[in-house]
Amino acid sequence: MRLEDYKYIYFLGIGGIGMSAIARWFHAKGFPVWGYDKTSTPLTQALEQEGIKVHYDDDVANLPQEIIRDKENTLVILTPAIPAEHTEWAYLKEQGYTIKKRSEVLGIITANAFTIAVAGTHGKTTTSSMVTHLLHHAGVDASAFLGGIATNINSNLLISKGECEKEMVVVEADEYDRSFLTLFPDIAIVTSADPDHLDIYGDSEELIRTFQRFISQIKPRGFLLLNKNTDPRLTAQIQPGVRIINYSLDAGDAHIQGLTIDGRWFKFDVESTFGNIGSLSLGVPGFHNAENVLAAILVAQILQVPEEQIRGGVETYNGVKRRFEFVYEGKGVVYIDDYAHHPKEIDAFMSSVRALYPNKRIKVIFQPHLYTRTRDFANEFAESLSKADEVVLLDIYPAREKPIPGVTSEMLLERITCPVKSLITKAEIVDKLALNIDFEVLATIGAGDIDTLVKPIKNILEKV
Repeated sequence: MRLEDYKYIYFLGIGGIGMSAIARWFHAKGFPVWGYDKTSTPLTQALEQEGIKVHYDDDVANLPQEIIRDKENTLVILTPAIPAEHTEWAYLKEQGYTIKKRSEVLGIITANAFTIAVAGTHGKTTTSSMVTHLLHHAGVDASAFLGGIATNINSNLLISKGECEKEMVVVEADEYDRSFLTLFPDIAIVTSADPDHLDIYGDSEELIRTFQRFISQIKPRGFLLLNKNTDPRLTAQIQPGVRIINYSLDAGDAHIQGLTIDGRWFKFDVESTFGNIGSLSLGVPGFHNAENVLAAILVAQILQVPEEQIRGGVETYNGVKRRFEFVYEGKGVVYIDDYAHHPKEIDAFMSSVRALYPNKRIKVIFQPHLYTRTRDFANEFAESLSKADEVVLLDIYPAREKPIPGVTSEMLLERITCPVKSLITKAEIVDKLALNIDFEVLATIGAGDIDTLVKPIKNILEKV
């Protein structure tokens, strides 16, 4: 399949972070692009401002006439989040349109490129944005498809200038729905492979087997940058000739030395099999972020980016929206927003917040994401959340799922052991905060629609 054989592009679920990046790519390449999404969001509004037409009602009447008249030259791109009963999807299937998943299209886009793929159940978006920034800062011409809005480029997409004989692409390799199996990277990073998406995989063993398949697809003479704390079975199917570089905070072929915290800056040296680099300063805090930037540094070293350029890239990296994002600081209060939605991510986040503010009262507002994930990791969620001084739980954000009897936020509440805990509705939280600023550090955590609270909470804190 060749993308240039198509004239029109239509997206089902255009507002997803991964889908919108591909929509922007097609739009930048000159294709007419349209899309459907369930709700209007800042991301879909941005797409509309860029000239992409988006509608929000699932109705065949909303399909653009161009694709109705010219089925053969239309490519439909689908997100797995679209429900089976979707009217437009059913019509397009019945009429015989070419329909591809987002992951398949990403595989086609990267098929002939030098591909740097970042995989892992945690850390994909941050690490891929770090790789992108280090290369961009150093003047390396590369495209990037990211799973978040990178602050340095204010986008989830970077398009190369076409200066290289062979295009280079940085891509977030998503394990959900086995999407990353469409990728055949030259360099792969695997940040983690903890159990997740068990609604898709059934059990952790199948997740491991799927990561093994992804790793087996690294091209000959390629590189695997593997977090040393992952399951040692991950490399069982790796091709001969692929070089494995283990990394972690404190051990492996590459690791961190002499880490200190100065305000919100993490300062450290790197010891690497490709050469040591001293006096690095990372302004996006977190022990997990120091580990993530280590993986990004290894990519830069493999691509022979000079040491000074790497050091400057690390220091000027400004993060990703909703990844340890400092929303407000002032009047004795700090407010941080984070996308963490898995117990391991919450653990890493809380450890880093405690390291930054060891003597402060920390209040966490958490919105669980998915009924299956809440059910599968209830004890682990409770343990990680209990590291806060106070936890406020919102109702579970269902995303693509139907409710599961007995699976509610209450089941987490009864397991949490921190001194103060409560369960309230999303609609109540802003008013309650306005009446009582009873914290020194506030964190909103979750992958659902908790982000819609960020601006109202910030407004309250600015008025105090």
